[in-house]
Amino acid sequence: MLELGAIFTPDGRLARELRGYRPRQAQMEMAVATARAIEEGGCLVAEAGTGTGKTLAYLVPAILSGKKVIVSTATKTLQDQLFRKDLPVVRRALERPVRTALLKGRSNYLCLYRLEHALGFRAGQGARDARTLEAIRRWARNTHSGDIAEAPDVPEQSPYWSAATSTVDNCLGQECPRYSECFLVKARSRAREADVLVINHHLLWADWTLRNEGYGELLPQVDVVIVDEAHQFLESAAQFLGTTLTSRQLRDLADDIVTERLKDAPDVPGLVDEAERLERLVDDCRLALGLDARREAWHAVDGEPEVADSLAAIRDQLCGLREFLKPLAVRGKGLESCHKRCVDLDARLESFLEGDVHNFVRWFETRKRGFSLNRTPLEVSEEFSKFRKTTPAAWIFASATLTVAGKFDHFKHQLGLLDAHCLALESPFDYLHHCLLYFPPHLPDPASRDYTRAVIEATLPVLRASQGRAFILFTSHQALNFAASLLAGALDYPLFIQGSQPKTRLLEAFKAAGNGVLLGTATFWEGVDVPGPALSCVIIDKLPFASPVDPVLNARLESIRQAGYSPFAAYQLPSAIISLKQGVGRLIRDHEDRGVLMLCDPRLLSKPYGRLFLNSLPAIPRSRSLDDVERFFAREPDAVPGPA
Repeated sequence: MLELGAIFTPDGRLARELRGYRPRQAQMEMAVATARAIEEGGCLVAEAGTGTGKTLAYLVPAILSGKKVIVSTATKTLQDQLFRKDLPVVRRALERPVRTALLKGRSNYLCLYRLEHALGFRAGQGARDARTLEAIRRWARNTHSGDIAEAPDVPEQSPYWSAATSTVDNCLGQECPRYSECFLVKARSRAREADVLVINHHLLWADWTLRNEGYGELLPQVDVVIVDEAHQFLESAAQFLGTTLTSRQLRDLADDIVTERLKDAPDVPGLVDEAERLERLVDDCRLALGLDARREAWHAVDGEPEVADSLAAIRDQLCGLREFLKPLAVRGKGLESCHKRCVDLDARLESFLEGDVHNFVRWFETRKRGFSLNRTPLEVSEEFSKFRKTTPAAWIFASATLTVAGKFDHFKHQLGLLDAHCLALESPFDYLHHCLLYFPPHLPDPASRDYTRAVIEATLPVLRASQGRAFILFTSHQALNFAASLLAGALDYPLFIQGSQPKTRLLEAFKAAGNGVLLGTATFWEGVDVPGPALSCVIIDKLPFASPVDPVLNARLESIRQAGYSPFAAYQLPSAIISLKQGVGRLIRDHEDRGVLMLCDPRLLSKPYGRLFLNSLPAIPRSRSLDDVERFFAREPDAVPGPA
């Protein structure tokens, strides 16, 4: 502990390495608690308010411990920041010879086999497609990591990466002729040797799924697991503890059968006909599920003859392809893999169609051309308890948003962390003097037809006072699109709309403008950092209660109701509070930041539960007067009034 004290001081090692470093008591408290949990092999749940410096607070004691550590975070962007920015700083400050590694999921690494055999120009593609394909091939000749995020001329969202990367289904494993050169294999090898390994939540749960099913492991055994952005940990769990069958998996199988047949079975033309028939049946199934985009519980279509017939036809075709490929599998590892995938996908479909399973919900989702069939667990606490028992490590959970009105009950219950030590640390930022919480008066009920119009009318004078420099965060795409139509031509400031360009590019353009107004939904509520005056106002249209039509949420709420609890109090309310805290956290990102937070939803003041939301936020002065907002931005002495 003495060593920690010498590091987090005004003239300590971090201060010498980081320009502008400020010691924070909360950061020191978290570092001490983390060191104790690591030493004792315990479990720590820490909420560290914005500006605490939680990354340094857990990295320093983790590295000083000399133990093998996994740091898991929510997104690939945060992974890159941890690995390329934060870890090098701590390593230099501590002067420790620490081996570090970054590991992402397989879809993030170039597959040399598929680059050679699956990525190619096809009929109907144009000059832009040809340029994209050439850019991938040009980058592939020079890359050392194979991480597609490093390809400068091809965005990660490009559909062509699916042909140049592998999946669990189509990877040939050790039988691949390019196995010795495989970027994923090399990345996993570096991961096994690392003292500190940076991964994401999806990979952590994928590893547990493989171990639990007896298929080996992705990650090494470690002494410490640090889960950053822990409020997102449960979403990843639901994906990997359930099962999913998608139209893309079926179409990819058909494409790969055609590719492998050309290479290893050119004398069997009938195989192409059978693969193309599978694709037609997938298209038929998409139509059977309805023309519109949908996300509903399976019982909405279960029993419809057209749906049942189309899925039965897909099963029959998978079985037929399996028998067709069986004698051909000896000709090449690609055909052998396709045969195994027929067996696996048929088993998944059979399992899905068998019926409902206790504590799981069946649901489906349709998009423009695709669909997915899903079986998702309703709660994961029991499964996570097994996970912890098989991984005898210290567990550290950290986030800026884990509590509801100062209590950790909601988060602890969801993961079954009854034995965890909890620590709530307030932000060191001066919200009292640097911030104002504004409730616009006279807004209608959020269910009102004219609610979004009223919100925009109340927003316009605030935007004039702030001179743009604002995020307007919405709880639905429908409200965002309507607001965008109302604001078009009504502002003297640049307008940036989510979806008009990739998120990173949109955010950079907003920062560069200096006086922009950005409209966003869920993707901009968290993980977005805009310090400085470019973002001086955050406006939130409604309390972020999850959509009541979501099939997983509905099933989860019904399960809570059957257990004798109130779904609203036990789940909907705490989840919405944590989401609101994330949105609010976009405003103040640095000690010098100032700004106005405008919460439009009148239920904050009219409903009894509104107090729970407000008690979960930092202590920000409140007002219902537009004059106070204008004075705040004019920097008048009375800009910050007393409580509303």
